[in-house]
Amino acid sequence: MRLLMLGGTQFVGRGVVEAALARGWEVTVFHRGTREAPAGVVSLLGDRTARGGLDALAEGEWDVVVDTWSGAPRVVRESAKLLAGRAGRYVYVSSGSVYRYPGEAGSDESYPLVEGDPDADAVAYAEDKRGGELAAVAEFGAERTVLARAGLILGPYENVGRLPWWLHRVARGGPVLAPGPRELDLQYIDVRDLAEWVLDAAVAGLHGPYNIVSPIAHTTMEEFLQACVAVAGSPDAELRWTDPSVIAEHGIEPWSQLPVWLPPGELHDTMHRTSTEKAVATGLRARPVTDTVADTWTWLKSLTGAAPERPERGAKGLDPEVEAKALGL
Repeated sequence: MRLLMLGGTQFVGRGVVEAALARGWEVTVFHRGTREAPAGVVSLLGDRTARGGLDALAEGEWDVVVDTWSGAPRVVRESAKLLAGRAGRYVYVSSGSVYRYPGEAGSDESYPLVEGDPDADAVAYAEDKRGGELAAVAEFGAERTVLARAGLILGPYENVGRLPWWLHRVARGGPVLAPGPRELDLQYIDVRDLAEWVLDAAVAGLHGPYNIVSPIAHTTMEEFLQACVAVAGSPDAELRWTDPSVIAEHGIEPWSQLPVWLPPGELHDTMHRTSTEKAVATGLRARPVTDTVADTWTWLKSLTGAAPERPERGAKGLDPEVEAKALGL
C-alpha cells in the first residue's frame, strides 16, 4: 500500500506513519519542514496555507491519503481536489465535536451535526472539522471517503498536554487533587489504536463516518490516575479524591485545569459516552489504560527537552496554589 500522510511529524499523523511503516507500506509525508519526518519515509515539503504550497504534490499516486487538518475547511478541499484523480481513498481524521451539543449518552453516527462549509476559512473547531468532512466528500465522493470521528486522543507523542500533565503532576508528588467520583467512566482512544484502525479502514475499502474512541466505560477516573501513579508517582504521591462540588466551589475548570476529567452530567455524557458499535464491528480495538499511560511516560522520559505542545489548544493543568487551597492544605 502507498500512503500519503498530510502532516505526519506530530501526534496523530506520526502515529499513522509509524503504523504504516511497521506494515511495510510505502509512506510519503507532506509537511512544512518545521520538524523532522520519521525515518523511512519520502519527505515532501510545502505549506498548505501558502500560495503554491501544494506544488510538491503535483505528481504522484497513492492508495490512500490521510489528513488530520483542523483549520480552514477550504485547505482540505484544495488538497483533496488536487489528489482526487491520483489517490484511491481519503481518510479524514475528524472529531466527535462535529455532533451538535449537547450530546446524548449512547448516541451514534446518526446524531445531528453542526453546520459546516467546505469552502470556508477557519471559524471554530467543531465547524471547521465538519467543513473538512464536507470538503473531503465533495472531492473524493462519499464512496471513497472515510470520516474518522475521533474522541479524546491520548498516548505517545501527545502534543495537547492532557496525559503528560497528569504524569508530571504525580511525579512531583505530595497530595494530588483527584477529581471524583472514583468510578466515573472515561472514554478515549490511544493514538496507536486510532492509527491501526485508519489503516485497516483503507485496506477494507470502508467509507462514511465512524466514531473512533474506546467503548463506553473503557476505564474509570480511578483506574486512569492509579495507572499514572504506578508508573510516574514519587514515593509520597497521594491521590486525594475530591467531590465535584468542592472543585466547582474553588473555580477549577474541568477539562482544561483538570485534563480528561468532566463532572457527571451533560458534558460528561457528550464527551465520554458515545457509541462505537459501528467501528468495533469493523475491528476497532482499544488497549488497556495501563498500556497507554505507561507508554506515554516512557516516551516523555525519552525526550531531551520539553514535550511538544500546541499553543492554540490552550494551557493545561492546575496551579499548585489553587490545588493546595482546594485540598485545604
